[in-house]
Amino acid sequence: MKPVIQAPAEAMLELLQELAAFSAPGPGVTRLLYTPEWSGAQHFLQETMAGLGLEVHTDSVGNVFGRLNGSQPSGSVILTGSHIDTVVNGGKYDGVYGVAAAVTALHYLAETFGPPLRTLEVAAFCEEEGSRFPLAFWGSGNVTGLYDGKAADSIADPEGVTLMEAMNACGLGTGGSRIDSEESSGRGADSARREDIGMFVELHIEQGILLEQSAEQIGVVQAIAGQRRFTVKVEGTANHAGTTPMGLRRDALAGTAEMLCALERSAAEAGAPLVATAGRLEVIPGTPNVIPGEVQFTLDIRHSEAARLESFCAALAAAFGEIAARRGLTLELVPTLATSPAPMNQALCGALEQICLEQGRSFRRMVSGAGHDAQLFAPKCPAAMIFVPSRAGISHSPEEYSSPEELAAGLNVLTALLYKLAYEAS
Repeated sequence: MKPVIQAPAEAMLELLQELAAFSAPGPGVTRLLYTPEWSGAQHFLQETMAGLGLEVHTDSVGNVFGRLNGSQPSGSVILTGSHIDTVVNGGKYDGVYGVAAAVTALHYLAETFGPPLRTLEVAAFCEEEGSRFPLAFWGSGNVTGLYDGKAADSIADPEGVTLMEAMNACGLGTGGSRIDSEESSGRGADSARREDIGMFVELHIEQGILLEQSAEQIGVVQAIAGQRRFTVKVEGTANHAGTTPMGLRRDALAGTAEMLCALERSAAEAGAPLVATAGRLEVIPGTPNVIPGEVQFTLDIRHSEAARLESFCAALAAAFGEIAARRGLTLELVPTLATSPAPMNQALCGALEQICLEQGRSFRRMVSGAGHDAQLFAPKCPAAMIFVPSRAGISHSPEEYSSPEELAAGLNVLTALLYKLAYEAS
């Protein structure tokens, strides 16, 4: 007879509230990679995990892990968790919910059923969003080998602080030491890579409106859309706004505006599930009486089919190039992220559906348009994602909200899956 899983949702909700306090001033929660707020949250998690009896360790880029050792002599770990970084003025559930639920689940399982057969681990990845630096999945990317550390010298935040400098300021590097800029920047990141992860399970808020609209409690994610991110630089000639005739201008902002209209038009013509966004725009020199000489902006393009994603990006680059050439502008388009569409493991999806049926919960199969750490693990090991509803589909906002009942449902589905994977005999 299967045990009744009833993990303490109150403990998870309390941990969520405590983590939300680690935030820069302003609306919502702002906890950017390698900032004091981020460092405080990661250290708090280490203390919390240790206090709950988990074996805590960190890696060279700042990921935090809490281990519940299994009795079977196997090197394979069942990993669960998510990230703790946020966007600027974000909510208190995105990413952190998956961490708080995983910590609660492991403590509940250990207290209720004792040591598992197979080792369980919580991961609090240091970064997923890409909000401070123009790259995403830095935490899970170093664990899975997406990054080799070379970006630490070349990638900088808007204030010009490089990843290397930010890591050094937090005391991070190989074995927790600082990284020497004269040494190979790959050395510290290489030590974060792991080959012992046998499965990965991530619990997350939906960040969309499908579950709420269909009044279903759980989303069983079938696949995560692939992403392409770029930084784009358009250069023209800065000149006096009052003395330069319209026909003689090389206006970088006007050219950019035409590119962004082409982006929106092309994405609409491509149709769902493709989405394309220019999320950040910087105009130089940015004064009222000067024709913009340079514009930098970001692109985020997503689709669940790899071939269609690639063809759209290629066509868009060609269209941007034509606009720049016609206007006498120069164009630089630099890829900063390329993740493939990631199907989730069908056996794990089936197990989640069975758990929902056993717990009397409604569920739906769905595709995630948002990127998640799980998509980096999917090519490496069986991976699964569980969604709970988001009110009005709002995320990356102080208005982000999922009810305590919805969060508790996700916690108990996650806990039941971890019990099945770690405690039941193969």
